[in-house]
Amino acid sequence: MIPDTAFWALTIGLGIGTFLIRVSFLGLLGGRDLPQWLRLHLKYVGVAVFPALVAPLILWPDATGGAIDPARIVAALAALLAGLRISVVAAIIAGMGTLYLLQFLNGQI
Repeated sequence: MIPDTAFWALTIGLGIGTFLIRVSFLGLLGGRDLPQWLRLHLKYVGVAVFPALVAPLILWPDATGGAIDPARIVAALAALLAGLRISVVAAIIAGMGTLYLLQFLNGQI
């Protein structure tokens, strides 16, 4: 464990750093139109970040000790198909529903 003063100094420092990062975008660019080239690139940020967040949860889930779980892969495919065909909300419902149904059928819940 670290001392209390070091913990709070680090916490406050990280809070100030996070605030400065956010205010640099919101405060400086908040009332302006962004250039077209920048808007084009920002459009792909979510598409790049979302798979990077989800892939480890599907391929190496902590819930299974890092072992590949076929139920999670099938649920991810169901969510992908629903997202491509219908909407994001349908993808969430299809993925969660499929995962819970398969886990229930396998006796995991």
